[in-house]
Amino acid sequence: MGLVVVDTRIAAGRAVAALPRARRRIRERYRPATPARRMTQNRIDANFQALQTRGGKALIPYVTAGYPDLATTDLLLRRLDELGIPLIEIGIPFSDSIADGPVIQGSFHRVLAGGFRVADLFETVRAVRPAVSTALVAMVSMSLVRQPGVSEFARRCAESGFDGLIVPDVPLEESSEVRDAARAAGLRCIMLVAPTTPAARREQIAGASESFIYQVAVRGITGEREGLPADIAEFVRVLRTVSRLPVCVGFGIGTPRQVRAVCDVADGAIVGTALVRRIGEGMDAGDSSEVIVRNVTHFVAELWKEVSAA
Repeated sequence: MGLVVVDTRIAAGRAVAALPRARRRIRERYRPATPARRMTQNRIDANFQALQTRGGKALIPYVTAGYPDLATTDLLLRRLDELGIPLIEIGIPFSDSIADGPVIQGSFHRVLAGGFRVADLFETVRAVRPAVSTALVAMVSMSLVRQPGVSEFARRCAESGFDGLIVPDVPLEESSEVRDAARAAGLRCIMLVAPTTPAARREQIAGASESFIYQVAVRGITGEREGLPADIAEFVRVLRTVSRLPVCVGFGIGTPRQVRAVCDVADGAIVGTALVRRIGEGMDAGDSSEVIVRNVTHFVAELWKEVSAA
């Protein structure tokens, strides 16, 4: 491709004037068709990189969206961000969750009974996003993802301010559609590895995951445990032989001591039921949203202190 130069002063002047426009057209024509969101580093990756640079570990709190209401969720996200929490999981309520224990299922039922809508959660995240630097990951059932369509759901997540997706009820063999849609929207798709996952499949899941790998600590559903399995360290060690991604451990972790033990061997600890239980207890006691958020934030600060010491 070239410019045809006509040997006259007028034509030459026009050609010179047209150069900037021509260059812009060429740049636009060959610019990759990539959403603007993907031009900047994903917050999950950026926050993990910042932690690793200073040798730190991650605490990942889990909260149920809209529990007890979305105004409280908004306030809780802001307060947890003030602690310096690098990532927060937001569970989207669903009536038939398959991996959640009675505490989180109970929170889902109470939120859904109050008329919760996913669209309202997206508006809440959109409103809080400019005020917080923590990465936000939606944990959501595939049934909810399919309602508007996989690509459309991913687009709405990204536009509202989410940074990643965890879809725990989609198997590896059926996850490519979700992973492709998430990638196109600029989201990261995090995969779960169970304690019972065979070695070959564990490697495949690790290869499909992005940003970090979610290692499930216990067999069964979510919920606080008195003790954690002794083989967590081995699970993490094996994953590190097949992937360079951070490994974070969740399910069954609910005390400062357990968080410290997990972070001694892994890159982060995920705590859900212990937080959700405290919110429910505050609701049952008639506490205000401010009191509930203050109590939960204080508990997370205790956990965060243990992570920082690991």
